[in-house]
Amino acid sequence: MFHLAPTLLLIAAVLPPQKWQEIGKTSTGNPVFLDARSVKKGGDGVITASIRVTYAPPLDTPKGKITSSRAVAMFDCARMQVATKQSVLYLNEAKGLEYSRRVIGKPGFGPALSSSFADVALKHLCARKP
Repeated sequence: MFHLAPTLLLIAAVLPPQKWQEIGKTSTGNPVFLDARSVKKGGDGVITASIRVTYAPPLDTPKGKITSSRAVAMFDCARMQVATKQSVLYLNEAKGLEYSRRVIGKPGFGPALSSSFADVALKHLCARKP
């Protein structure tokens, strides 16, 4: 096995980073993920990023169980507010089966509900880093 170690290190070095990084949990224990490659900071200091949440247990609806959601949101760290640009709820994300998709034409900023996915992401993205 020793002769394979350099090869494994080389493979690990060239693999792209994992797309979704867990950054916390909502008040109901659902994990919140960030696509680090999507994080962009504008000239006004507002951060735009893609966020994902998986629901365990899934959310019951008349059309089926919602298992996850994704959102593209803007985070204003100076005011500690968030605005959602797009949100998608999935019945089956792996198969691309959507429950709903919403694109907000003119997103408005407001406070994030405590311990919601937006609050978890806001606190993570706006944390003071040394």
